[in-house]
Amino acid sequence: MDITGLKDTVYQLLTVYGLRVVAAIAILIIGRWVAKGLRNFISRLMAKNKVDETLNKFVTSLSYVALLAFVVIAALNQLGIQTASFIAILGAAGLAVGLALQGSLSNFAAGVLMIIFRPIAVNDFIEGAGVTGTVEEIKIFTTTLITPDNKTIFIPNAKLMGDNIINYTTRGTRRVDVSIGIGYGDDIDKARKVIEQIVSEDERIEKDPAPAIVVSELADSSVNFSVRVWASADQYWSVYFDILEKVKKRFDAEGISIPFPQQDVHLYQH
Repeated sequence: MDITGLKDTVYQLLTVYGLRVVAAIAILIIGRWVAKGLRNFISRLMAKNKVDETLNKFVTSLSYVALLAFVVIAALNQLGIQTASFIAILGAAGLAVGLALQGSLSNFAAGVLMIIFRPIAVNDFIEGAGVTGTVEEIKIFTTTLITPDNKTIFIPNAKLMGDNIINYTTRGTRRVDVSIGIGYGDDIDKARKVIEQIVSEDERIEKDPAPAIVVSELADSSVNFSVRVWASADQYWSVYFDILEKVKKRFDAEGISIPFPQQDVHLYQH
């Protein structure tokens, strides 16, 4: 082939494929710009609706990557490259990854539901997945709890959402139940007045609902009172412990006995 024929061939190739290359580059540039614009729009929309920041970042990043993948496939198709097999390979790879990460995906789905519906929030005191503690952080895959004895527990979201969740914080107040026993020879009315006075003197105890002090059981060795009062959720344990301590001291001062199990042993000699 002479020089003139070679030039004609190169010119024809540039004419045919040059335009495709330019079009492919234009698709990449414009597509990337559009993907960024849509990512920012989605981010602003989710922020406006007060969607959790963690979910916001994850969704915007995922949408951006998906749009870029679409743009790259469109650019390759413009160059004349068959993308059907490429898409099939991506689909098969996605299926394989999905099966391999089945547990992680279930945790992710549960995390998204937790962030959207908010059965729990940071600083809530909850019981779930067999543990009890204060929620420190809610992530896409796990939730972090701090136990009362300062242990950190990481719970997979699927396990937490797959069982009952008891949230002790959302209602603001909790009922404090205390059981107190007196001897059968003690005056029930006197004991009740002492307990009522202890409860009325504690400013942490709510007036509404009103405290309930009732005889709940005639046990083997004691007459048991059930003391039911309402207090702020974060004051639950301090109120519970203080009631027990004050009742013991006041009963001692008033001569009211608090019986405890006893056993008489009789020895016989043969």
